[in-house]
Order: sequence, then C-alpha cells, then structure tokens
Amino acid sequence: MMEVRLQAQEDEITLLKSSLADALRRIRLHDHQLSFHPVNPGAARVLNQVCCSDGCTSNRKLSSSSAFDGRANCTMAFFLGDHFSIFMTYIRNSLIIEMILHIKAHENRNACKIVNVIYVLCSVSLAGHSIKMFIRGRPITMYIPSNIQNYEDLKMEPPSERLELDWVYGYRGRDCRANLYFLPTGEAVYFIACVVVLYHINNRTQRHYRKHTDCVRCLTIHPDKVRIASGQTAGVDKDKPLLPCVHIWDSTTLVTLQQIGLGTFQRGVGSDSGTFLCVIDDSNEHMLSVWDCNKGTKHAEVKTTNEAVFSVDFNPSDSANIITCGKSHVYFWTLSTGQFTKKQGIFGKYKKPKFIQCFVFSLTGDVLTGDSEGNILTWGKSAADVKTLGKGAKETFQIMRQTRAHEGSVFTLCNLQGGALLSGGGKDRKIIRWSADLAPERECEIPEKYGAVRTLADVDGEELLVGTTRNAILRGTFSDGFVAIVQGHVDEMWGLATHPSQNVFFTCGNDKQVFLWNAEEHKMDWCTTLEVEYGLCADFSPVGSVVSVGLSTGRWLVLDLFTREVISESTDGNEQLSVMRYSPDGSFLAVGSHDNFIYIYSVTESGRRYTRFGRCNGHSSFITHLDWSKDGKYIMSNSGDYEILYWDIAGGCKLLRNRFESKDREWASYTCVLGFHVMGVWLEGSDGTDINALCRSHSERVVAVADDFCKVHLFQYPCPKLKAPSHRYEGHGSHVTNVCFTHSDSHLLSMGGKDTCILQWKVMGGGGGGGGGVGDSRERVNRRTVTLRRRLSVPFAVPLRRQFHPDHAEESTLTLHSCTCVRSLRNRTVR
Repeated sequence: MMEVRLQAQEDEITLLKSSLADALRRIRLHDHQLSFHPVNPGAARVLNQVCCSDGCTSNRKLSSSSAFDGRANCTMAFFLGDHFSIFMTYIRNSLIIEMILHIKAHENRNACKIVNVIYVLCSVSLAGHSIKMFIRGRPITMYIPSNIQNYEDLKMEPPSERLELDWVYGYRGRDCRANLYFLPTGEAVYFIACVVVLYHINNRTQRHYRKHTDCVRCLTIHPDKVRIASGQTAGVDKDKPLLPCVHIWDSTTLVTLQQIGLGTFQRGVGSDSGTFLCVIDDSNEHMLSVWDCNKGTKHAEVKTTNEAVFSVDFNPSDSANIITCGKSHVYFWTLSTGQFTKKQGIFGKYKKPKFIQCFVFSLTGDVLTGDSEGNILTWGKSAADVKTLGKGAKETFQIMRQTRAHEGSVFTLCNLQGGALLSGGGKDRKIIRWSADLAPERECEIPEKYGAVRTLADVDGEELLVGTTRNAILRGTFSDGFVAIVQGHVDEMWGLATHPSQNVFFTCGNDKQVFLWNAEEHKMDWCTTLEVEYGLCADFSPVGSVVSVGLSTGRWLVLDLFTREVISESTDGNEQLSVMRYSPDGSFLAVGSHDNFIYIYSVTESGRRYTRFGRCNGHSSFITHLDWSKDGKYIMSNSGDYEILYWDIAGGCKLLRNRFESKDREWASYTCVLGFHVMGVWLEGSDGTDINALCRSHSERVVAVADDFCKVHLFQYPCPKLKAPSHRYEGHGSHVTNVCFTHSDSHLLSMGGKDTCILQWKVMGGGGGGGGGVGDSRERVNRRTVTLRRRLSVPFAVPLRRQFHPDHAEESTLTLHSCTCVRSLRNRTVR
C-alpha cells in the first residue's frame, strides 16, 4: 500500500514539472505577443496591489526594472481568469501549497500557468521580509519586523546579565540512603540533582557545592567533619558521555581536593572519605574498590555480587575489615596485601530477609543490621566449628540476637553518643531510641504527609534531623515533635508561575501536590493535595489574588491564594491541559489543551467568575505555548507540530491567516519557543523538543531558556539570529521543564523534571530589573539596521535525545545508571 502511494506521488511530481515547463513556454510566447499590443494599466495596477498586500507598504510600487514588470502583471491577470479572487486570498495569506492543491483539484487548464505565477509573485512580494528555519524537515516562516531593515547585519552578543545560584528547593530522599549529615558548623549536608547543599539550620542560609556534572547519588563525611565525599551517576550531555566519579572536597572552602575514579567506574558510585576510601560501583558486578584519598590511586578491587548493594563501611575497630549489605546478603570482607577475602553472614535458624537495608557498629564491635522484616539483627564472630566441619573449619559471622523493631522495613540506623541507637521505620513511620543493650526507650511517629523515615542525623544528642521518603527534611525532638525545614515535590514537575507583584511563586507536578513558595524567605507558604488529577500548568491572575491550575484530564481549577479554596472549576475536553495564560488586564483567560484547541474565558469579579467566551480552532497538533498581545486583543500560539498561529480574540477568536500582519505586534509576555524574536535560542541541528520552555524578562532585556539537556541558558532579547551566544548554567539532573522570572526580574526560577528540584537564580548585572525596558530591546536592534537584501533559509534536523532522571531510565532513549554507596577507612594504614 505504501509503495502504491509513493509511486502516485512521484507521478504527480513528474506531471507538475512538465506542467510548469509548459507554463513557462506559454508565458514567454504570450509576452512576445503583448509586445505588439498596448498594456492594460488597470490589470497591472490590480496585480500590483495584490503584491503590496502581503509584503510591501501601501505606497510601494513595482518598478519597471523589476523582474515582474507591467506586461508580466497583465499576463498573470490574463491567465488567472476565474481563479483571480482565490489567488488574491491565498497570496495574502502566504498559503502557497494550499492554492496549488486547490487548482489541481479543479483540473483547470491554466493550472500550470497559475502555479508559475505564484512563485514569481511571491519572490517579489515576500523576498526580504521573511526567513525560514527548519525543524525536523518542516519549514517555519518567520516575518521580520519593520524596525529591522538589515537582518544579515545583526550581531548577537551574550547578555550583560548573569545568573548566580541563590537557593535550592527540595531534597532527594525517595530513592537514596544515608544522604543527610550534620556538621559542627551548624549546617545540614544533603543533595538533590547535581548540587550538594550545605544548609545552616539556624541562620537559614545555604551554600552549594556544584562541581558535579550529573545527579549526585551518595554522600559521606570524613571523620574530621570537614572533608566530604560525594559520588555522581553516569549520564549523557547531548552526545557526550558523563562519567561517574567521586569528588572529595573541603566543606569550608568548597574546593575540590580530589576526583577519584573518573573513567574507571562503569556506572554510578557512592562515597565516603578518610585516608582510604571504599567505593561500590553500581555496575552489574557491583565492584568494591579501595582508593588512596590523597593520591587518588586505586589500592584494591573485587567483584561483590550481582544483587543490589545498599551500604558499605569500614569497621572502626578493625581497619582491615569492610562490611557490605544489600539484597539477601551481608558480606564481611578482609583486605590484606591488596587482596580481598569474603565471608558471608550466616542466618542459621533465623528467617532470611529479602533486603538488608542498613547497618552500624556497636561500641562492642558487633554489627547491627536493619532489614525488610522490621528486625534489628546483631552479628558477631563465632569460633570455628571443628567438631562439625573438621580441622580446617574457620570462624564465621552469625546472628547473635534478633530484636523486633518496626512494622515493615527498618530503613536507617544511627549511633548516638554513649552507645544509644536510633532506628527509623518505613511502614510505621516511627523513630525509636534504643539503649546500648537494645531496650526501647522513646519513640515518636512522623506525620503521614512526609512519608517514611529514610535517614537520621544527630544534632546534639536530643535534637534530630530526619530525611523522609517524600523528599522532606524534618527537625525536632521526641518531646516537641518534628517540623519540616526542607520540602519539595516527589514526582516530575511542569507547572510554574510567578506572582505579578510579590516574591512568591506557584508549582505543581505529577505528585498531585501544589505548592506556594516564598522566594524572599526561601520557604513554602502552603501546600495542598489534589484529589485525583495532577497539575501540569498554572498562572496567576494580574490582580494576584487567585491562581488557575490546568490538570491532566482537561479540568482546571482556580484557587484562592489566602483560603486555598477552589473558587471556580471547569472542564475543556478530556485531554491534558498544557498552558494557562491570563490577558494583561485580567479580563480573559486562555486555556491551551492537548485536544488542539485554545479555550477563551471572560473573567470578572477579580478573577472569581469565568464565562466561556470562545474557542480558537486551527492548530493541527496539541498546544504547547501561548502569549497575549499587550493590548489584550490577540494571541500568539505554538503547537506540537511547530506551528506559529495568531488569533484575533476581540474579533471572535478568529485565526489571522495573514501572519505577516502580526510581525510588529507587541507581546505582553514571551513564552512561545518558536518566533522571530527567539530564533537564536535554537542550536543548529536541534530537534523540536530540545527546548521545553523559555521566558522573557519583564524588562525585555533577556530571555531564559529551559532545555532538554539539564541546562538553563540566558540569551540577549531579542535574539533572532541562529547560533546566538548565551550564558549556560548547570545544576539540574534532568530535563529542565520550565523557567520564569519574578515580577521585578531580580530572580529566575528553573524547574527540573524528574530531579524534582527547583533552583532559584539571582540575576546579576544588566542595570537592574523592573519594567520600562521595552525601548532597550528596540534600540539594541535599531542600532544595527540598514536594508534587507535577501531571503534566508536555515535547516534544522536531528533525532530527539531526551535525558530523563536515572530512576526512570527505562523511559529514555539513553542508558542512564545510578549510584550506590561507599564508606571510608579511618586514618589508619591498610595492611
């Protein structure tokens, strides 16, 4: 069937070529005949008006030296015949292909001549007023604004503004272990995405270690409480592989002291530090290696198991012993003269748990493990059973005691001074304090909304820090309870909106949670959970008292910022919504849907009442982005098949077929990723999904871009030329889904997808933010204008490469891997 269709298309192309050749011959013959007859000035005048209607100013005329002189005008008017009105309609709207199809469908004998006329006319009327870019083979025409007279002479420069990381929102607790520590400086150390955060719990300030190039998966502290080791996973930056490695760095100066294992590990790593460092590579063999931290050299290496490994550590009472645990195993390793010997823990009469989740060492040197059955097992050495096994029998490691601790898994164990022990439960969400002989002393239960206990850190013997599986860090005591000092989303995020007059912003994601954040105080103001659907997009009304949220089912809500109540709701179609956008004066709300429509609502009562006004119908794919004009009468929209369409909302939600007329229109916001003013954000060879979002500053000086390769870019605005230079910023460990400036342009917010991380960037330099910068961008272009000379086309085409979070690598076309764990040897010599 496909071959038949291809053959038919080839036949049509051949026929069209022959028809065009015949048209050229007939036109030349007719021009020769007209040379002996007077020219009809009326026909030439009509055709000249047609040309000027789409590409020339009203007072522009075609000169006698033009390739299309009066006689040619007359010739084309003669050949058009009954199709003249159709010709005018299509030419005005630049829909050349549609006109050709229309003529072919009617099998008119002058079709070949009219087709030739189209190409000649368009080359005169549109040349020098548009350029093309190609995405995945699809041409996208961009019309050049009137204030740019020489496109080719435009010079793109990086903006004078720069970004500086100000705050990191979130914590990675849902899938990582032992990643929360407390330093003597009063700082909690944890990680999310590619950033290790040092958060002072009393001063509420942050510092950031940012030398990692991909997601951090493990963390540990040197016994001196100054040096820190952190391990990153393997990944890909576009087509360049990012290798897993361990960074050892100074927590005081944030200076990297050593980079270990770059190019050695196959996948991810985990880390701890001391004179020697032990590392578990998250390859299939889970290689255990010991490294000299000062020299960065490998001391020994051995394969552990094909099963998952959760934790590794040196025995503090015997520097030659290393313990590992994971799925259905506890291994006791002895390192001697660069060689490992392994002994497996024997469960004997006790039920073998599916997972050994964690372990610590008691003051007596015994190993205490927490498992998926909810037990704490005490392991110790037993003498060789010579009587049963014979003379060659060796000592073994067996369970000495089993203590029932939690309902469900024991996720974490933490030693306290004096030999006391803390345990954190999964299913029961309990924290229990145990005496040195494992007698329970105190317990408490954390609220269900924070999830299970993932890890524990001792602050001063009484106060604790608790990392949870729902990406929260709690602070508190057994007596006073616990409060959240760090919170975040727990699943992919897409919805982001900033308040029109305050330093607050709103987020929503696939975890069904919606958050209102205070960007000035760096904290969450409130959070609420949606019942069934999850949020994908949001926008504040210009009055600032309500926020609209688009959901995954076609339903959308309007929330009161003060009461958190739903004050209005509606449903448009049954597919997910992708964009919500209020008009500048707040009188309309545009709702972009994956059903290819834009729904328009009139808004009254300060954003509390919504009435359907109309529907924009014309896109052939789902809506991705849209913006309102400054006068609130028009909309510019993008779709999933890379269309740029314009709509007259005040005139009844009509599609503006002549896109040329919108080239000088001013836009209240600029979030559409396709448009003349932001062409330069696309790299040569980009795929249409390489850029997820962009946002122009309110001053109209810069545009921030969120790409699919974990990067945030800052470009000059406008940036209409390809390969425009930019400042590039790293920190996210997943595709960046959204970016947005605060109302004063003092900060930029960027949102990761799978990394569940929100980064707040401070905008530095550039003469400050705020409004009133509209003239700046125009002057920047006008300084370089002269005369447009020729039309430009630039091709784009490359296959999609999307990078997802490592825990969802099965959704990606790339192979990403995860990290495990490592632990350090005390300052002793390895024999």
